[in-house]
Amino acid sequence: MYLLAFETSCDDTSIAIFRNRELIAMKTRSQIREHNETKGVVPEVAARLHANNIFGVLEEVLKEANITLNGINKIACTESPGLMPSLLVGISVAKTLAKTLKIPYIPIDHIEAHMFANYIDRETTDITFPSICLTVSGGHNELYLWKSMFEREKIGETLDDSAGEAFDKVAKMMELGYPGGPIIGKLASEHTSKFQSIFPKVLLDKNNHNFSFSGLKSAVKREIDKRILDNTFLSEQDIREIAFEFEQTVVNILSYKLFHAAEKYNISSIVLAGGVSANDRLRETIEQIAKEKGYSFLAPISKVYSQDNAAMVGILGQYKTQKIPN
Repeated sequence: MYLLAFETSCDDTSIAIFRNRELIAMKTRSQIREHNETKGVVPEVAARLHANNIFGVLEEVLKEANITLNGINKIACTESPGLMPSLLVGISVAKTLAKTLKIPYIPIDHIEAHMFANYIDRETTDITFPSICLTVSGGHNELYLWKSMFEREKIGETLDDSAGEAFDKVAKMMELGYPGGPIIGKLASEHTSKFQSIFPKVLLDKNNHNFSFSGLKSAVKREIDKRILDNTFLSEQDIREIAFEFEQTVVNILSYKLFHAAEKYNISSIVLAGGVSANDRLRETIEQIAKEKGYSFLAPISKVYSQDNAAMVGILGQYKTQKIPN
């Protein structure tokens, strides 16, 4: 059984093909170059680029899989959440193809797909339930009590900015480009001094699993303004130090909330998902804490599957339609 999957929730046009639960082809067209000019994603621009790219990507992925549309048995597509103009491009194409080919159409939740990215290139039994799953990306930041494969309860969320959005905004403050996460991560890795904790860790109340990054973002802005006022410009050392201190503060907040939730619910299985799960410092910190505390830990097996991609849409679509028992 072949499944065709579409992901156009934000700024990447991604299409994948699965044979059962095996990913046999995926092509992704990035919009980073265009959005770097505006230091962020403009929804109308992203939608136009999706419309321009989607059929070319479709042709490429069919060729890679050595299959025609007539060989496809079902189609899955991200429906929400995301940028509505971008989502509509993928939905329109996917639904039209499904209707034309007279095959099932499977609507996919973007956050659930990020969680299911942990199943790509793994066995069904590799995730132990119940788990605590941290989903962290450019638009979303939640903690889930993942009770069984298709049962999850949101136990915490961001009250303002997500961690990924904060990375983008801090990079923009220092005129570093877009997307901010990889840029900040690289600069942070080049800083050689010890962590000084110059920024506040917000909402570390033990009875609260929610996140807030707007205060941290404001504190970074004040630090940048102070250093510019003192020295008329940010030095390379200033930029690396601010990147390091900011990234480590975000990592400390996320990991604290994650493990506190695991302790509260007496759960020993930890799962990481979403675009920021590609951040090396976050992965390494959570993996180290999990090892010290005796937790099992999983993150997407490849950083490609951490980002927005059609493989996560496809794997969720396959599990949903194959009715794997909880």
